[in-house]
Amino acid sequence: MDNPLSNAGKRDRTVTVRRILKVNHAGEFGAIRIYGAQIWMARRLFPDIVPALRDMRDDEIKHCRLFRDAMPSRKARPCRVMAFWSLGGYLLGFLTALGGRNMVWICTEAVESTVHRHLEDQLAFLAAGDPELHGLIASIQEEELAHLRKAEKNQTARGMSHTLLLPVVAALTDLMIWLSTWGDSSWMHAEMARSKQI
Repeated sequence: MDNPLSNAGKRDRTVTVRRILKVNHAGEFGAIRIYGAQIWMARRLFPDIVPALRDMRDDEIKHCRLFRDAMPSRKARPCRVMAFWSLGGYLLGFLTALGGRNMVWICTEAVESTVHRHLEDQLAFLAAGDPELHGLIASIQEEELAHLRKAEKNQTARGMSHTLLLPVVAALTDLMIWLSTWGDSSWMHAEMARSKQI
């Protein structure tokens, strides 16, 4: 595990950058699995939304590759518990698709709104320190926001299922991030918040 302190207790920004890449790469992998399970179910239950789900999954595949490609030059490595993201993503996609097309869009809204919040923090942290990664994340964020808007637009109702499921899926997404980084995401969030104050 990376030591967040270096040289007489000064915080090492490169550790945070590596953690950002690790979390983002794992998150994109989880999103690929969510969409994969939803596509599998949607082909059988509501095939009209399959093209939109495939387009969004294609974006996630591209994002996953871009984050993986950015790792070596920053001495970052993929998350050690990718199987956790694989299983968690697949189960979330499968279960929400079982709930119907509206549940698929609620799941997408919850995941993408959580991702957007994390990316905003990352962009603020990276603005002065890694312009190349900042640009990459900003371009990916645009596509993630398009997914969020599509999910919001395609929901047929915002009733009790929306009220109950949205915070649950958002909390699960945050929990997966926290667990996959062995709690480092809490330190990473605090470090990014500190950088905003400087």
